Amino acid sequence: MRIIAGSKRGMRLFSPEGRDTRPITDRVKESVFNILYTKGYLENRIVADLFCGTGSMGLEALSRGAKWVTFVDKDRRVVEILKRNIEKTDFVDQSKAVSGNIFRIGAPPTPEYGLYDLVFVDPPYMMSNECGPTSQVGKLMVLLSEQMRPGGLAILRTHERAVIQSSYEDLTQIDQRNWGTMTVTFYCKGQLDPKPENAEEKSIQESFSEDEKVFD
Repeated sequence: MRIIAGSKRGMRLFSPEGRDTRPITDRVKESVFNILYTKGYLENRIVADLFCGTGSMGLEALSRGAKWVTFVDKDRRVVEILKRNIEKTDFVDQSKAVSGNIFRIGAPPTPEYGLYDLVFVDPPYMMSNECGPTSQVGKLMVLLSEQMRPGGLAILRTHERAVIQSSYEDLTQIDQRNWGTMTVTFYCKGQLDPKPENAEEKSIQESFSEDEKVFD
């Protein structure tokens, strides 16, 4: 795994040996981050990376200008590797690694910055197959709606056959894309609140469409 762009472009990340993981591909990660950059959801944003593993998404966000990232994962061994990656990328002062039950704590608001602008949600595939309102993932999304700022985005990664909701409390689905057996769904809390500099105003759907053309 590596960081694709930004201040730490090309930097390789430590990964656990012999662990059954499903790291996001560079192609998909680049697609997602191109959309976020175009819409102004990276620079100076407060981010949470849930089920973060070794921190690929959160570290990419920091490399591209995010102000802060809270990393959360249940596996303490993986969190130790994550901490090594945070030190390697020199983002110690802009992040915190938390080991805990994500379904209970969600994205813990920080004393310094409070609620979140952007949350990456990447549950294990077996759990992501069912995302209904009474499922663990569904309840987590409802919790996140209370931990995000108005206009915030939550990005949920699931299996392509996962049953998901069009909304979770204040979070409303605004778009969805499929890559292979993976589905990435964007949810917004209320209205989008992007303030990009030197970027044309366009709908997030247009951003997705244009981004897809790059990889055709």
